[in-house]
Amino acid sequence: QVQLVETGGGLVRAGGSLRLSCATSGRTFSNGAMGWFRQAPGKERRFVAAMYWSGGSTYYADSVKGRFTISRDNAKNTGYLQMNRLKPEDTAVYYCAATTRGLGTSRYEYDYWGQGTQVTVSS
Repeated sequence: QVQLVETGGGLVRAGGSLRLSCATSGRTFSNGAMGWFRQAPGKERRFVAAMYWSGGSTYYADSVKGRFTISRDNAKNTGYLQMNRLKPEDTAVYYCAATTRGLGTSRYEYDYWGQGTQVTVSS
C-alpha cells in the first residue's frame, strides 16, 4: 500500500520559515515526480512546486518562486519543501503528491496523495 505522510506544518509569523517533509512508502517513484500543492479554505487545490524524483529541474508557482525550494532524498524516500519568507497568503493545507507518469503541475496528473499538513502564517 502506497503511503505519503507529510509533517512539518505549524504556525509561524510572517517572514518566518518552515520545512515540510513527505515520507513515502509502499513503492518507489524513481521514474516519476513529486509535487506539492496547497489548498486554502474555500479555494481549489493549487500547484506549488514539483520535481522529478531522479533530480534535475524544479518547477514553482509564480507566487512562491524565490521563497520555496523543493528537494528530495531518494535514500530516505522523502521529499521536502523548504518555505522561507512566509506570508499570510501562504496559509493553507499543504499536500505532497507523487506520480509515476512524469512531472506535471495539475493535481489530476498525480496518483498518490498525503493527508495534508496545515501551515498558518500570522501577520
